[in-house]
Amino acid sequence: MKLLAKTNRYYLLLTTVLFALASVVLYYGLFRALTQEVDEQLSNRRLYLENRIRRKQTLPISPFEYQMDVSDRHQRPGYGDTLLLDPQEQEMVPHRQLTFPLRVAGQRRWVTLRKSLVETEDVLAVVLGVMVSVLGLLLLGVILINRWLADWLWGPFRATLHALRGYKLHQHEVLQLAPTDIDEFAELNQALTQMSQRLVADYEALREFTENAAHETQTPLAIMQAQLEQLLQLPALEDPQVAGLVTGLYGATLRLSRLHQALTLLSKIENRQFIDVQALRLDQVLEEKVRQLESLTETRQLALSTHVTGVPALRMHPGLADSLVHNLLQNAVKHNHRGGSIEVRLSAQALEISNTGPALTGDPARFFERFRKQQPTSDSPGLGLSIVQQICRYYGFTVTYAFAAVGARHTLRVAF
Repeated sequence: MKLLAKTNRYYLLLTTVLFALASVVLYYGLFRALTQEVDEQLSNRRLYLENRIRRKQTLPISPFEYQMDVSDRHQRPGYGDTLLLDPQEQEMVPHRQLTFPLRVAGQRRWVTLRKSLVETEDVLAVVLGVMVSVLGLLLLGVILINRWLADWLWGPFRATLHALRGYKLHQHEVLQLAPTDIDEFAELNQALTQMSQRLVADYEALREFTENAAHETQTPLAIMQAQLEQLLQLPALEDPQVAGLVTGLYGATLRLSRLHQALTLLSKIENRQFIDVQALRLDQVLEEKVRQLESLTETRQLALSTHVTGVPALRMHPGLADSLVHNLLQNAVKHNHRGGSIEVRLSAQALEISNTGPALTGDPARFFERFRKQQPTSDSPGLGLSIVQQICRYYGFTVTYAFAAVGARHTLRVAF
């Protein structure tokens, strides 16, 4: 539920309760006031009759017999309410009456004066109708003005929310928010602008550090690798023990270089530094990577088959598309056995790579973790599937793993 709707609900509830209480109080207040007015009129008529009797005059004859009644029988004195039949309307009409004793011609009589309360009920009905109408208009007005306020007062907030949803940190721009004359929203915009400035500064610092670290570490590694290659080619390197040490050092340098490249790629993906995208044909990328791996598959006697039933319409960075396909195929080759098979299926919806291989132990959900190796002695840094997962997250793809015991086949599927 929206904030304004939630607050308006309480305001409307409070307004309705207060207005209902006020209507009840007003109703009974008016009823009491009108009743007191009728009692005062009856009391004045009583005084009038008493004055006539003191002046030795007879009781007047009322044109309406129900307005005054004289009886010899004892009656309870005081004010009261009663219902009398209206001969014209043929319906019971409420009356207010005053009964009191009076001596007429030396005899004690009981006089009852009455006054109709129909006018009082009409006044109360009008007042109640007016109150209900006003309540309805008030509630309708509150709803309409709240809608107007929601569009007007909350407009800057919606503009800020729209700007936040469209904000992209990798564009290296500070968040631009429209000015507003509402203090709370102005403070919010100022805080968000300052936060975006810090984010841009931190992002730039991290990007520069990543680029500098990649460059500064890759250069010494390349120099070490080149010098070790030259050292291995020297004819003076005849001692088998020394040659073994140099060969091991060269292999460690290669692994360190691959690890450095993989970590640098992961860092760039997480920092969303691959901004440039273009439409590409994944079938062509797949064909190229399969051709590059032909010598490796032939060496390991692997049967690799490709089935293309459709080409997905993708917009990706060419380097990430190449890395995605390369790591999937490399994983299928690396975790296969000699004489095994690899099946690659590409459709408009997914890329699926299936390979034979020994059953894996452990939780399949952890296969995408960094430095996760099935064989601890492997030369691989254990980052291939992590790179695949990060690329899929970057573009909103879904990567899943499945193992079929029949045929011992491992399947990685990337759904676009």
